[in-house]
Amino acid sequence: MKEAEVHFLTKKEFLPVIRANPNIDKIHILDGNMHALLQSLKMEQFDYIIDLHRNIRSLRVKSSLKIMSFTVNKINLAKFLMIRFKVNQLPDKHIVDRYMETVRLFDVTNDGKGLDYFIPPEDEVALSSLPGPFRSGYVALVAGAMHGTKQMPVEKMITICRELDLPVILLGGKRETVIGKEIDNHTGDLVLDTCGQYNINQSASLVRQSRVVITHDTGLMHIAAAFHKKILSVWGHTIPAFGMYPYLPDRASKIFEVVGLSCRPCTKIGKKKCPKGHFRCMNDIDHREIVRTAKKIY
Repeated sequence: MKEAEVHFLTKKEFLPVIRANPNIDKIHILDGNMHALLQSLKMEQFDYIIDLHRNIRSLRVKSSLKIMSFTVNKINLAKFLMIRFKVNQLPDKHIVDRYMETVRLFDVTNDGKGLDYFIPPEDEVALSSLPGPFRSGYVALVAGAMHGTKQMPVEKMITICRELDLPVILLGGKRETVIGKEIDNHTGDLVLDTCGQYNINQSASLVRQSRVVITHDTGLMHIAAAFHKKILSVWGHTIPAFGMYPYLPDRASKIFEVVGLSCRPCTKIGKKKCPKGHFRCMNDIDHREIVRTAKKIY
């Protein structure tokens, strides 16, 4: 639909992720005042709503605007059956392809090129600004995740950094500053802690320029996929079968997970800590295999 005008509605905290996208004509921000937002959206006189979120807020938008809408299938029943009863009715389909199904009645086709991510020029990080050992190549290690059960224990990340014996840049936001410092304090000069020092787009720039990305199931994993990076994704309580694995990354990418645990997956979103107390979904992952693979594809 080349002639279509595309607007995008998102929360304020996610604006940096999409603000440089040239394919979006206008961005609308949800910043606490839902009533004012709805009044603003009504004035746009949209023809259609594409709802890729399917929650209470998007339902309110659809109810208020009263126009034709198309809503993604979040396969919540299949996820519930998998989490609660370990009955696998999950479709073998990535969420991106389910998004594409949502707009199947429009003249929209998947070009097979993967995801897009656009970094504003002012947020590009020059390799020349990094310490010497990191200017000719490095592994990007995403130190944090939104939920504790998605994140490797700090001790495992420290061991990975030590045994890699390669330049490693730690990536993370302000939430990960404590984790970054702890890893940095127990490793050598080949580890550069940038947690809390860069914004999301600057971190994306470092991901783009890396040779290998080691990451949890988190936003930077998908950004790495957009740049077709070699991604070693590490999975805890969540499972790739939910459809959130890296979409069309480099073919050398690999998924690390503990298959066959009776308690996994324990939730579709995440928990602060393992409800069973053993955290085997992360503790049982062989860090040596992560190190071997990273060195092989570096």
